[in-house]
Amino acid sequence: MNLGDLLRGDAPLIIDVPHAGTHVPPELAERLTPAARALPDTDWHVEKLYAFARDTGVTLFVATHSRYVVDLNRNPSGIALYPGADNTELCPTRTFANASVYFDGAGPDAREIAARRSEYFDPYHAQLAAEIERVRARHGYAILLDGHSIRSEVPRFFAGRLPDLNLGTADGASCAPSVQGAADMVLARAAAFTSVVNGRFRGGYVTRHYGDPARGVHAVQLEIAQACYMDESPPYAWDARRAAPLVEVLERLVSALLAWRNT
Repeated sequence: MNLGDLLRGDAPLIIDVPHAGTHVPPELAERLTPAARALPDTDWHVEKLYAFARDTGVTLFVATHSRYVVDLNRNPSGIALYPGADNTELCPTRTFANASVYFDGAGPDAREIAARRSEYFDPYHAQLAAEIERVRARHGYAILLDGHSIRSEVPRFFAGRLPDLNLGTADGASCAPSVQGAADMVLARAAAFTSVVNGRFRGGYVTRHYGDPARGVHAVQLEIAQACYMDESPPYAWDARRAAPLVEVLERLVSALLAWRNT
């Protein structure tokens, strides 16, 4: 089963996009409410934002399946990312707008959640882990950029409008300080966009699980407000003109991460 589209490169940087997938198996789709079938919580078009990286030698890994099948950026043990806040599950039961994902009585039980983890989550992460190790073995280190986006206003998770560019490093634990500094410098200098480091989004399971600076694996998450590059209302249209300045910032970010050296 194809759980992610992989373009393997030789550079020390891997870009992972775990929430851009839209495939839902038919037998699951028929259990979803109309609101959920529209897949409103998809990280729409993030793979397009990073399409330029195909020419840089970067490894790109983009999930094919919807986060409603299984959330590849949640701890499979069920540990909350942000204790005390409203958190979504490994198999989400509510949309970001707090609507039900499933018809009454159709949600997954513990056995089904375990089966989805085995069928979708574990193989995806096994492949991602293998790519990280391949890159680390080749270069002596690897940098993982976990790419995300979200609507700019989601009252369920945060008040007001989200900053445009949200860099997360698990409060500095997932990468060397110089990696965080290199990324932060690019974002801070992007005058057309607001940015924050380790704000509301400090990095999900991918960043926290794989980031291990002592082993030479440096992970950062970038959460982008969707208003920067697309229409946040259905049908969630890509806006190439609006996206162009953002892509330029991402190009500089990727260049800075590629230029970083493990010293």
